[in-house]
Amino acid sequence: MNTFLLKEFTISFFVLATVFTSCSKKDTDSSSINSFSIDQIESDLPYVKITTQNFILNEPKVMANMEIFEKGERTFSSPIGIEYRGASSFRMSNKKSYGIETWDESGNDINLEIFGFPKEEDWILMGHVFRSPETIFDPSLMRHYIGYELYRNMGNYSSRSKFVELEIGNNTGAANYQGVYVFMEKLKRDSNRIDIAKLKSDDNDAESITGGYILKIDKTSGSDVALENQPLEYYENNWQDDASYNENISFRSKYDVNGNNIESIDPFGPPYHQYQYLETYFLYEYPKADEISLNQRTYIQNYIYDFEAALANEDFSSNSRAYMDYINLDSFIDFFIINEITGNIDGYRLSTYMHKDRGKKLKMGPIWDLNIGYGNSDRLPLDDWIANYNNYVPNDAWLVPFWWQKFLQDPIFKTALKTRWLELRGNTLSTETVLNLIEETSQYLIENGAVERNYTKWSGIPVDYPKAINDIKTYLNNRLLWMDNKINQF
Repeated sequence: MNTFLLKEFTISFFVLATVFTSCSKKDTDSSSINSFSIDQIESDLPYVKITTQNFILNEPKVMANMEIFEKGERTFSSPIGIEYRGASSFRMSNKKSYGIETWDESGNDINLEIFGFPKEEDWILMGHVFRSPETIFDPSLMRHYIGYELYRNMGNYSSRSKFVELEIGNNTGAANYQGVYVFMEKLKRDSNRIDIAKLKSDDNDAESITGGYILKIDKTSGSDVALENQPLEYYENNWQDDASYNENISFRSKYDVNGNNIESIDPFGPPYHQYQYLETYFLYEYPKADEISLNQRTYIQNYIYDFEAALANEDFSSNSRAYMDYINLDSFIDFFIINEITGNIDGYRLSTYMHKDRGKKLKMGPIWDLNIGYGNSDRLPLDDWIANYNNYVPNDAWLVPFWWQKFLQDPIFKTALKTRWLELRGNTLSTETVLNLIEETSQYLIENGAVERNYTKWSGIPVDYPKAINDIKTYLNNRLLWMDNKINQF
């Protein structure tokens, strides 16, 4: 670890070493607002205070206490478990993100309602990648939030999200203001989140085994399959763990990213082997890898294999489509639209979720992880589909599955895409509606002083916030017009 990182972690450990005190929701003896590390009492953004007696780790979660204050009044208090989250974002950012679970005083998971979001136990405090002096992914602070709001407004589930300001410290006076965060739901199976049937390990009869499943195309680190009980220095450099696929946690597509059969290459090679760029792996997200039965693994693998075979061998000159027997077309189109609007260069190839309910077809989504979208990367031009990523970064270790190139060759898919696009552009995705969402969100953060406080804390990189907002508006305006032009040609 270099001197700069060592200093940063030494400071973080000192600040985060605290004495744990638990509070029940019925406790009305609220903490003094004078104990806040900043003056935020007039802000409309909720203020989240977390105290913990142990160093926060990547795995496992450590016990802490979380209080939420709104206008200085404590509106929530509960024990929690907390850990760092993220893979590349953890390594690249001093402003860490956190995964939390609401616990009872014995450390057991407990479902609680927070900010009016449906009761659950799993939550995320999402930071913004920031490392002085050269790295800042999202100076607007809103890329996740905007993408999730747009996708939800399109009629899909996306993580419910709320801007907050975060403090992590102890009950003896030492506290560390962390800046603006997005408090959000973790994506998981739930009647109010990804609404699919609960699938138990003994649900192996012909009907039950058809759902529900959640699969993810992603790296293997920074997730539930990450290694536990490693020092933080390990996670700063665990690039090999990003691609540690094995048959216990995943299965591989039978087709490479060009749509060619790949079975002649053995799966589960060592990380970053010479053929990895050709591979697409599907991680078991639900049921979890250690809970899904062998019969269930076989079922969902064969379902994906059959879908891919139908798509790879499809005759686009006919009036029927065999691949549509396997997928919910509307969900694939909406997933395509939101990734393309937001310029999500991780889209399709990383942080990509799909799910299958009992007796239903495969659906794409929800959308996830948009911090390097919105024209923020120079990996591909602004006037092409994100789905064409492979043309510009052909040897990336994670490329876009062949599905999306095939869809863009299919007249029926393109016709359905055009119909949906014109519908959305008339209301939900009109330029005025989209730009108003940017303006209203930015004014909310500015007028409540949150932007100033955040960048006072994270002052290593000069940030011209009005320019950041103008940049995202300009990008979205141009992107919407470009997509109008392309799709109207279908």
